[in-house]
Amino acid sequence: MKTISTGSAAPDFTLPDETGTSRRLSDFLAAGPVVLFFYPGAMTSGCTAESCHFRDLAAEFGAVGAQRIGISADTVAKQKEFSDTHSFDYPLLSDPDGEVATAYGVKRKFLTPVKRATFVIGTDGKIAEVITSEMNMTVHADQALKALQGAPTS
Repeated sequence: MKTISTGSAAPDFTLPDETGTSRRLSDFLAAGPVVLFFYPGAMTSGCTAESCHFRDLAAEFGAVGAQRIGISADTVAKQKEFSDTHSFDYPLLSDPDGEVATAYGVKRKFLTPVKRATFVIGTDGKIAEVITSEMNMTVHADQALKALQGAPTS
């Protein structure tokens, strides 16, 4: 399986968001750095906690000019339900065939469709930080924010 690490080029992709609109990573990057977080399943307790933490730090991410993007194997309809239920202010992308998860090295065959992982991507299209934790739901947003602020993350 492909491994994406700090300094790697972020694979570009186009996926539908929760409204069915096609969204491209390179278009997001034209507007500033991106925090791309993969989560195993919409409407589950851990993913809800993680996604709500990203939502609750909107002002902090905005202050560093970063955009948050959630991505999972859930359908567009499920992403819309998730977003509407929790009033997310960022796009949730649908990757039902796991093509983008595979490109980022987070697709799984067992347990959950993807590993919980976050990629901080600079406007140059390079991975600035990779955050992985299956159990700590707040570490993804917290460490991504620290990386964008230039603070040590480990």
